Amino acid sequence: MSKPETVRSLADLKPLARELAAARLAAEVERERLAAVMRLAEQERRVFELTVGPVTPLRRVDRVLHERELPAPEPRQREADERAVLLQALSDEIDVDTLLDTDETLSFRREGIGLEVVRKLRRGHWALQAQLDLHGLRRDGAREALGQFIQDSARRGLRCVRVVHGKGHGSPGREPVLKGRVRRWLVQKNEVLAFVQARASDGGAGALIVLLAGTP
Repeated sequence: MSKPETVRSLADLKPLARELAAARLAAEVERERLAAVMRLAEQERRVFELTVGPVTPLRRVDRVLHERELPAPEPRQREADERAVLLQALSDEIDVDTLLDTDETLSFRREGIGLEVVRKLRRGHWALQAQLDLHGLRRDGAREALGQFIQDSARRGLRCVRVVHGKGHGSPGREPVLKGRVRRWLVQKNEVLAFVQARASDGGAGALIVLLAGTP
């Protein structure tokens, strides 16, 4: 009775043997695949070295790393405050007529400035160094632009500048709207020592020549 059972047991082992052989083969194939992948990765990693060939490392030298300089902060709030001060400081209500010399052009000279300075200014003794053109600006825009222009010119050490306010040809009634206001504003600026109407070649009745603080 035992012999037939032994035969059946051996027959049952054949499928198991085939499965084990197939598993070993699959494992071998997987090892070969992984090895090939690793070889390819190594070649890609060393592609520069394999392409260039042997290299000699450069001798190390000491380096100084400079810290990156940050840009200076923009004083936007201070600039806004200065613009507000300019607008508030230049009044339209000042009676400028009492401060002007009643000559043919209603010139202005600050206390302590002699008539000869005005004569020199009218003759073009000082060369014009900058100009502000107020054409097209409304009252507040012109007032701010003029205040900033005079302030900046004085800071730059400029001596003689021209302010163009226009002759009023394009204004209602053909009246120079800014002419009187510009005179009012200028006399309120401490940087302004004197001003006269420009010569015909420099703008005539549509412009003023302004002398800024300095040695006459």
